[in-house]
Amino acid sequence: AAMYSGAAAGPPRRDFISVTLGPEDAVGVSGYNNSKAWRRRSCWRKWKQLSRLQRSIILFLFAFLAVCGVISYTSMGEAWKSITNKSLDDQRTEQEIRRLKLANPAVLPAPQKADANHGDYPELSLQKPPKLPHVRRGPSNLQIKAPQRDMRLKTQHNTVRAVEELVEVDKVEKTEKSIISWRGAVIEPDQSTEPPSNKITEPEKPSSVEAEDQKEPVPINERQLAVIEAFRHAWKGYKDFAWGHDELKPLSKSYSEWFGLGLTLIDALDTMWILGLKEEFEEARKWVANDLVFDKNVDVNLFESTIRILGGLLSTYHLSGDSLFLEKAKDIGNRLMPAFKTPSKIPYSDVNIGRGTAHPPRWTSDSTVAEVTSIQLEFRELSRLTGDEKFQKAVDEVMKHVHTLSGKNDGLVPMFINTNSGQFTHLGVYTLGARADSYYEYLLKQWIQGGKKENGLLEDYMRAIEGVKKHLLQRSEPKKLTFVGELAHGHFSAKMDHLVCFLPGTLALGAHNGLAADHMKLAETLIETCYEMYAQVETGLSPEIVHFNLHAQKGHKDVEIKPADRHNLLRPETVESLFYMYRFTGDKKYQDWGWEILQNFNKYTRVPTGGYTSINNVQSPSNPEPRDKMESFFLGETLKYMFLLFSDDIDLINLDKYIFNTEAHPLPIWVPA
Repeated sequence: AAMYSGAAAGPPRRDFISVTLGPEDAVGVSGYNNSKAWRRRSCWRKWKQLSRLQRSIILFLFAFLAVCGVISYTSMGEAWKSITNKSLDDQRTEQEIRRLKLANPAVLPAPQKADANHGDYPELSLQKPPKLPHVRRGPSNLQIKAPQRDMRLKTQHNTVRAVEELVEVDKVEKTEKSIISWRGAVIEPDQSTEPPSNKITEPEKPSSVEAEDQKEPVPINERQLAVIEAFRHAWKGYKDFAWGHDELKPLSKSYSEWFGLGLTLIDALDTMWILGLKEEFEEARKWVANDLVFDKNVDVNLFESTIRILGGLLSTYHLSGDSLFLEKAKDIGNRLMPAFKTPSKIPYSDVNIGRGTAHPPRWTSDSTVAEVTSIQLEFRELSRLTGDEKFQKAVDEVMKHVHTLSGKNDGLVPMFINTNSGQFTHLGVYTLGARADSYYEYLLKQWIQGGKKENGLLEDYMRAIEGVKKHLLQRSEPKKLTFVGELAHGHFSAKMDHLVCFLPGTLALGAHNGLAADHMKLAETLIETCYEMYAQVETGLSPEIVHFNLHAQKGHKDVEIKPADRHNLLRPETVESLFYMYRFTGDKKYQDWGWEILQNFNKYTRVPTGGYTSINNVQSPSNPEPRDKMESFFLGETLKYMFLLFSDDIDLINLDKYIFNTEAHPLPIWVPA
């Protein structure tokens, strides 16, 4: 009351509050020394003063931070492990590259994904091929050069992709099961479900070979010069009388048309490049650039146009690096695709490349087995170059389907297949001649082309060769020549087409790539038989078909020729196999045999005004009855194989880097052996 009443009368008073400390409190204050024990008691008192909700929130935050820390530590550990593994892989890659530069062993890599249908057979196991003389294996690149001509052959090779394949193979090999042997063949167990070749990647453009990477060119020898002279003589006739047309008729100095697409010119492009004929090649290139048009209303045979035109353009692109040929290849490839629009996916035989329609022959709905299974190398390579899977997918479906079909006889296939039902027809007839031959060839070559990963292809090939041994091999009299006959409804026929002479070369190629050693032995006996098909004939040229004597008869040779079979079409199969045999063995007799054949071609089929002609009668040296036709494969195959046969340059189309299609057009092996 005094405070309120005296507020205005005098100065303000100061009020004080006094606090008296007890003994315990005084000790507490005086005992504060910032020790750990005191801080813990203080923190604990503060913690106890917090509400339960506050304490729960703090505990949750600590737990959350602890979990985040564990996750971060794990992630950093994985990243560090990845960096370490990458370093190890880089070291392994460098080791693999150094190994490839030193050697190129024929060892099958561990398979990647393969179609489930390809796993129906017993697993196979590899054995190393026999060591053969005169075989040098170069580094794993895809580059060659023309002989003695400073022409740098350009080719396609993606080094990074190859190295990645090698690293992947090394990883897979560590987890594979142990290999199992079957009839001397060799293969790793397949554990996946889709073919690796379906993975299409955009390749690098072929690039010219650097000078420092080139070894000194091997001089062209006299026999090779003779082949060049023969080619120029044939080319002169074509240029003078059939330029831009399909085939030369050298006697009448005119031409014949099949598709009207310059078959001979396209077939001969890569031959000219390999022979080093620059002027002729440039002249032909101009025609391709300015005059080769596929947009025309014409029916073409799927098989023939694929192996000759598509194969020839792809091969020339790889050798020259000229994108013109790839663009033309893409054009014709797209125009052939309607052939695959069938109920069974087995393609029709004929395609109208202008209208985009396809159909079987007029007389049947069947296609021949050889034709539908011998277009794969080309379409697969077109997919690899363009990145468009549709080409490879179409032809791979054909192989998968044929793989599963019944009607085979120990791997041997009939000659016909129906495009509607997808089933074999005309069952019971088995041959390695016309209508079936290149089926067997392409089984092996697709396996090699794809880097030896598609095991189903190899299994079918190995089974088929066993079928040949079991059912088709016989020996003739009196020389006891081993030959390949035919089987018709259980009855053996001693008939052998000249086309079958592809087989020695194919067997040798398989042996070179790690298959059974007895394949090479069989190749050696069969190539001798093919040579005798020439040597035992009056002109020294083989007929289209021969029959072998199974029983000794006085005055009779091993080879008998029927009047309807005694023509010669300038075919390449024997020369092709001679090339493989010489390349893998170095035996000069194969060159000598080829030289005899070339001389006889010059003697009995050469036309003075230009060109060479097929003949009707190989048994009449005085009148071989010329047929007035030079097949395109004489320039595309026969003379090319002659030139390669006479060469001692192992890198002139190195067989560890290239695979020949059935028209002798070399295509690169995707993963060099």
